Amino acid sequence: MSTGVSCDTQGENYVFLADTPSHWCHIPTNANISDQWRNVSIPLEEVNGELQYSKCRRYSLGVIRNLSAMSYLPGVDVNVTEIKQERCLDGWEYSQETYISTIVTQWDLVCSNDWKIPLTSSVFYLGVLCGSFISGQLSDRYGRKAVLFGTMAVQTCFSVIQVFAPNWGAFCVLFFIVGMGQISNYVAAFVLGTEILGKSARVLYSTLGVCLFFAIGYMLLPLFAFCIRDWRMLQLALSVPGFLYIPLWWFIPESPRWLLSQGRVEEAEEILQEAARKNGIAAPTRIFEPGEVSDWASKRKQSHSILDLLRTKNICTMTIMFFAVWMTVSVGYFALSLNTPNLHGDPYLNCFFSAATEVPAYVVAWLLLRWFPRRYSMSATLFLGGVLLFFIHLVPPSLTVVSTALEMVGKFGITAAFSIVYVYTAEVYPTVVRNMAVGTCSMGSRLGSIISPYFIYLGTYDKYLPYILMGSLTILSGVLILLIPESFRVPMPETIDEMQIIKGLKPKMSSYNLQSPAEAE
Repeated sequence: MSTGVSCDTQGENYVFLADTPSHWCHIPTNANISDQWRNVSIPLEEVNGELQYSKCRRYSLGVIRNLSAMSYLPGVDVNVTEIKQERCLDGWEYSQETYISTIVTQWDLVCSNDWKIPLTSSVFYLGVLCGSFISGQLSDRYGRKAVLFGTMAVQTCFSVIQVFAPNWGAFCVLFFIVGMGQISNYVAAFVLGTEILGKSARVLYSTLGVCLFFAIGYMLLPLFAFCIRDWRMLQLALSVPGFLYIPLWWFIPESPRWLLSQGRVEEAEEILQEAARKNGIAAPTRIFEPGEVSDWASKRKQSHSILDLLRTKNICTMTIMFFAVWMTVSVGYFALSLNTPNLHGDPYLNCFFSAATEVPAYVVAWLLLRWFPRRYSMSATLFLGGVLLFFIHLVPPSLTVVSTALEMVGKFGITAAFSIVYVYTAEVYPTVVRNMAVGTCSMGSRLGSIISPYFIYLGTYDKYLPYILMGSLTILSGVLILLIPESFRVPMPETIDEMQIIKGLKPKMSSYNLQSPAEAE
């Protein structure tokens, strides 16, 4: 669970590392212009109905210098708005009211280079996507424990190296590797925990355990950022704690299930006997019989390919629908997380409130999973999030507190849906392709996270456009999820033929259906 804290501080730190402070064109001190002309050297522009000083243009410095030398007064002798404008040829000045420095101020990622800001975040999530491809294969081959600590070392070391990145390109390459390491150790820790723990503890660990610690890490982030306002020092402060996990190597055991799959029966028995001893249970000297190990190995050899998820019309349609829902939920979750600096008010408080919103969302999701149908729970949370986000554009600009509150409650709904969709997906698919199905559908989540920064980037053209798009897509997903079969208190299918049929699709006779009852048993 502690990896959740580390993963989230590294995943969400981009909110502060790449925030764009107020900025304007730099006017050199040796420009030889009077104070009157210096004060009007930046033109006014209308942005979202409000007049603001331009961030990317200035009045021609050469013209202003000549007018100042001739003792002309701005607004008296000269109509300033008629002076031609030019780009910020001498760079920019940045407000240090909120930050001492960010990667934006470090490498001037503004104006014609502002496209690099969402791309930086997308590069990180692209690393997460690539890491999700290899993490399962690595942990199956080298073990859960080895991959967990190995990828944590990769994440920590490359996060530290990021502090010394000489330019934006190097920062992005390192950020990509950090993303690969982050998702790999998260997946390894999740699998290791579910394989080591008993059934009752496993449910609590996989829902509240991991998610709440993830939220705690998110809540700690603004505290670090508030105290450390230089991006390099902040990155270092968030990276160094990764080394504190090294002693856990001697306390966390390897997964007995993985050891059995590798034929290392004695090591698996030693771990289980030690666990029994700590719990005051007398374990037999020999826990696994040779026949049981052989059955386990034979089951492991039964392979299925990703084509099985497209083999029938029913499972193919279900996979496409889940893929779309995962992508939409991911876009909403990550876009809202990245958008906290753009909200009205203090960015540190906004980030904290955004993180704190996740705690009740995970608790509500856990309660819904225990007591209510998956389909209606998922649809209700999606509708809640989508409707509130969509109606933000109807709130008067003066009621900024109302807009912020709607966004926070909207994120509450989307976060709850994000927590439910994992369980719902796993329960609908049959055992033979369950892991592959969850992995494939979660690719939609990875793609959603990659494009989510560009939803926020659309706000530079119209500040309400991201909310309208996210709200509309989330509402559509809430409708779409109602077509997927219910899995609450329904036995999980073992084979593809046992899957429930999507509403509107006619059941198709299959080899499973043609079996006699005796053969089916």
